Amino acid sequence: MEDRTSEKQSGALCPCGDGCPVGEALASVGGRWKLRIICTLYVDGTQRFGDLMKKTKGVTGAMLSSSLKDLEADGIVTRRQYEEIPPRVEYALTGHGRELWPILHRLAHWAKNEPFDDDEVEGGRSEI
Repeated sequence: MEDRTSEKQSGALCPCGDGCPVGEALASVGGRWKLRIICTLYVDGTQRFGDLMKKTKGVTGAMLSSSLKDLEADGIVTRRQYEEIPPRVEYALTGHGRELWPILHRLAHWAKNEPFDDDEVEGGRSEI
């Protein structure tokens, strides 16, 4: 049996464990609804809560609210409340959230077993 101690110390194997950056990233965007919310905000831009409810078919109001709060806490989404009657709240991706798009785009191509061209996502919105 091989001794992998030196490989682990050198970083040759995946460092998944406590504090793994990949695990932390997946925790930020994981779950059934967060990626759908991110995609909707990227493709359609700033949205109100009701619009996100319509575009994220099947989500409950409580789950959408919870997911948006998590995404806001992780710096992926911003929430802007206007002091109007009736109150208006809008959600948008932060710059940090927009940086996810090329990663998600590449992941979608991987899932479909399709080739990926980095130029596809440069300079504009590209649909998955």
